[in-house]
Amino acid sequence: MAQPFHLAIPVKNLEKCRSFYRDVLQCEEGRSTKDWVDFNFFGHQLVIHQKEDFNPQRISNLVDGHDVPVPHFGVVLTWVDWQSLSKKLKSLNFEFVIAPCIRFEGKVGEQATMFFKDPEGNALEFKAFKDESQLFAK
Repeated sequence: MAQPFHLAIPVKNLEKCRSFYRDVLQCEEGRSTKDWVDFNFFGHQLVIHQKEDFNPQRISNLVDGHDVPVPHFGVVLTWVDWQSLSKKLKSLNFEFVIAPCIRFEGKVGEQATMFFKDPEGNALEFKAFKDESQLFAK
């Protein structure tokens, strides 16, 4: 396995976001203070930092017919785990920016993807490849 990445993001409401990452996405909580919380974000280190004046950018880029929020972050899951998370979020009547779908169908890099935001508006993308060798294919 490659080395895990570390990502720190701002949030206005630490407790609301703590609950989202811990309870909805089921990320294991690590160290914390009153101002930040570490999570095991699918094998990577995600830290949410309380920033009361945080205002996420609201820009996007057209990709394969979808208005993709930029910036965004996420993780590449296995096909089975992606389907499981997709079903879970749908059962919670979760609001998607881009509902679960197949992108680049029949082309190099074909992938399942979904976009949604955390409670503070940070955009996340979760994706999966039936053929994982397509992850970096040109």
